[in-house]
Amino acid sequence: MGNPEATPSARQTELLEAAYRYALAHGLAELSLRPLAAAIGSSPRVLLYLFGSKDGLIRALLARARSDELQLLGRLGADGRQGDGNAAGLTRTAEQVWSWLAAPEHRSLLTLWVEGYARSLVEPDGPWARFARATVEDWLAVLAGAQEPGRRHTPAASAERTLVLAVLRGGLLDLLATGDLDRTTAAVQGHLATLHLTALGQTPEVTARSTSSGW
Repeated sequence: MGNPEATPSARQTELLEAAYRYALAHGLAELSLRPLAAAIGSSPRVLLYLFGSKDGLIRALLARARSDELQLLGRLGADGRQGDGNAAGLTRTAEQVWSWLAAPEHRSLLTLWVEGYARSLVEPDGPWARFARATVEDWLAVLAGAQEPGRRHTPAASAERTLVLAVLRGGLLDLLATGDLDRTTAAVQGHLATLHLTALGQTPEVTARSTSSGW
């Protein structure tokens, strides 16, 4: 039996990539080795040898999905560290995150991510274990990197980025469920505009009055 912890062979990497494309199209909830193997030009026996078990394959697929997520976060984290390091920087990073989340070409990946997130909550001892917690920690880390270094470890800063993450995640779930890009984007942008005004020491009400009076 193959060792999932060992350095993957070229064939294992090739089959993982093919299985990942299959999972993006079909999901993981009802994954069956026989149709998967037929679709990617392999056999259940080979998959079991290379990944140890069906659970081992699922863990490998979730890790593969998370690697895509981490590549995005790496880019956003670099941009955030070059920003203002305050609520304005957090707003800019969150806007970039939402732009990526809302892109139609990422729907299949994000649907798979949501599936893994939900399954890790109801099957905490299965191959999905800690997937939800790990992704929350990943996203909070990149949002923290966009905050002012001197305050990012304070309770207020933690609550601030937690709320931003909740808005982004809620908007994503709504978008995936309804496909209503305009409404979900308006909602996310509305919250981020409020956050940005707070960074400027203003409030939405004051800004609205100023605009209407011609200031």
